[in-house]
Amino acid sequence: MEIKLGRGKKARRAYGIDEIALVPGKRTVDPSLADTRWKIGNIEREIPIIASAMDGVVDVGMAVKLSELGALGVLNLEGIQTRYDDPNPILDKIASVGKEEFVSLMQDLYAEPIKPELIKKRIQEIKQQGAIAAVSATPAGAAKYGEVVSSSGADLFFIQATVVSTDHISPDSITPLDLVEFCRSMPIPVVLGNCVTYEVTLDLMKAGAAAVLVGIGPGAACTSRGVLGVGIPQATAVADCAAAREDFYQETGKYVPIIADGGLITGGDICKCIACGADGVMIGSPFARAVEAPGRGYHWGMATPSPVLPRGTRIRVGTTGTLEQIVKGPAGLDDGTHNLLGALKTSMGTLGAKNLKEMQQVEVIIAPSLLTEGKVYQKAQQLGMGK
Repeated sequence: MEIKLGRGKKARRAYGIDEIALVPGKRTVDPSLADTRWKIGNIEREIPIIASAMDGVVDVGMAVKLSELGALGVLNLEGIQTRYDDPNPILDKIASVGKEEFVSLMQDLYAEPIKPELIKKRIQEIKQQGAIAAVSATPAGAAKYGEVVSSSGADLFFIQATVVSTDHISPDSITPLDLVEFCRSMPIPVVLGNCVTYEVTLDLMKAGAAAVLVGIGPGAACTSRGVLGVGIPQATAVADCAAAREDFYQETGKYVPIIADGGLITGGDICKCIACGADGVMIGSPFARAVEAPGRGYHWGMATPSPVLPRGTRIRVGTTGTLEQIVKGPAGLDDGTHNLLGALKTSMGTLGAKNLKEMQQVEVIIAPSLLTEGKVYQKAQQLGMGK
């Protein structure tokens, strides 16, 4: 639906996750029968949830534990883990400073050069423990370290930036990464993102992406929307990009998963994203709250240390439970941030979806009133008024 902003500008109405709700159908399914398995390339996982490649979220230990649980964690190859042989004192320092000193400290800490030998070491540390080694870099980092990644035995390579496209205009002195050639030359699946439109999703799939990340700036630790004014609400972005996946599949017979990335906190958020068409989700702050998370109860964005234009913030998320509680339960909280797999399976059962493909087909309604009702209930709880 187009809306006129004025005489010379039209806009399209888009919807966020909080503005939609899922409608039960004619049948229900026992949650134990709900099949949540999915694949990226030839890698199958039981749980369609990925931990974001953020320094406060994933280190070697978190990547191994997530893999053991049936999920996936992605290690940031341009962060603390590959700049310092022992990242623990650095993480302690990040957690200890005040808000005023934070940005300058991050810029200073991340000025330490990335060491290829540490990229190799971290990948091998994950592999030696029998886990899936998924790693992430910017397009520039991928061009520089792609060979190290593949020779070190990584299983998945995520190429991530605020916006990624196959049509990038650069100064004559800079040669942009050729995504088509990179995907073709890499011996492992390459995931590309981020994007929010049908056209770019289709282009990334044609370039050889094994999966596509969807979302620009919706996350709690990212300030891109405030700094750059760029983004599309997640429900609309996921639905548009999922439409590209379906058309690409019809044309080629190749199914490329869509991964909703950012702005997802609760099990309900994850369920809604999959109902909009996502195959999996990437989340940060819920995992940053795990006892095992490297951030010491803090969470910060990937673009926070930028020396030119920082676009991230550090947020205090605290520690609410173990990683297993957050992923598989048993839940110690009733706010939807624990037992994310249980929430997904229960929602699928309630909606009558036996697998993720059926979950993508459930009815979705526009329901901003539900958000209002939820806020009224929360306020009543705070005031001790019950329902």
